[in-house]
Amino acid sequence: MFPKHYHRFVAAFTMSVIMVFVMTAVITAVNTGIGGNFIQRWWEAMLVAWPIAFAAILVIGKPVQQFTTKVCSK
Repeated sequence: MFPKHYHRFVAAFTMSVIMVFVMTAVITAVNTGIGGNFIQRWWEAMLVAWPIAFAAILVIGKPVQQFTTKVCSK
């Protein structure tokens, strides 16, 4: 679908969407409950959290991979 040079961005996008989807659902449910306008509150949390998660993964993703390679190489 996409050329190889987009791998980093596609991986960051996919990872951030999945993680933000799950984490904002859990945190919203724990903090405010599932009743009422849960979907709206969840969606608003996702809109705030996703760009932050995407940027963080782009910035620290490579150093984290390098670190884990060193830690797990023994």
